[in-house]
Amino acid sequence: MVRSSAVLVGVDGSATGAAAAAWAVKEAASRDLPLRLVHAVTATGDGRVDAQDLARAGRIVHNAVTAVEALGAPVRIESQIICGATAPALSAASHDAAMLCLGFTNGASGRHRARRSTAAEIASSARCPVAIIHPAANHSPGARWVVAEAGASPSDDATSTRAVDEALLRGAPLRIVAAWPSRYPDMYDDHAVARKNRLVKARWERWLAPRRRQHPDLDAHVTAAPGSILNYLARHRKGIRLAVLSHERADDVAELLAPCVDCEFDILICDAPPGRRHDRTSSSEQSG
Repeated sequence: MVRSSAVLVGVDGSATGAAAAAWAVKEAASRDLPLRLVHAVTATGDGRVDAQDLARAGRIVHNAVTAVEALGAPVRIESQIICGATAPALSAASHDAAMLCLGFTNGASGRHRARRSTAAEIASSARCPVAIIHPAANHSPGARWVVAEAGASPSDDATSTRAVDEALLRGAPLRIVAAWPSRYPDMYDDHAVARKNRLVKARWERWLAPRRRQHPDLDAHVTAAPGSILNYLARHRKGIRLAVLSHERADDVAELLAPCVDCEFDILICDAPPGRRHDRTSSSEQSG
């Protein structure tokens, strides 16, 4: 699918939505695409939108546009009010978007729980990459890492390729975390684990070599370890700026956003492979 419409941002009048809009400016500018600020309004049972709700939506998008304009960034700004519950409406709007950006916080209030639930639902159902932005994340250049989820082999490098692009765009160091499955941990002694780590790391170093030559300013390193990327994110959460994850991690977003995780980094869920996207869409249509 050719994605050329816009970079979308879901705004709701909150600081988290404003943070997502500010983060998305670079994404839109780097692609020479408009930044579209979108707010969803729920209709009544007969399909009409309450006049007060519509007026409030107008104020929300107007304020969001004003805030982005104040940043002085060279980006075209659009606004849109869509009808429907937030998660399905934004997911539908994402069908030709380059990216959809949302805000979240991991507070424990009911409002924060609702935002996390919405973000997790959209991450699973959107038709484009989904960025989930934490307002407390450190976005200073070089301050913390962009972390890419990688497997034992770079046979499918879409996630890491996206992470390289983000690291260059954000001026941040890149850490490719090649987490390989250890289904039978008793079979791996320390020497076997070390050998496997060296093998996996060497594969990814070869993958990185031409990208380092193409981008001499790319600060990239590979870490290989048995287990899950989620374990790595939990252990190193204070050093991470952005976690770039495969679409298969969309179902884990709720866990990553939970208050107990105490993460203050942004999350980018990559697009689903074409076959996976078709299956998900077909299932949704059949269930409807």
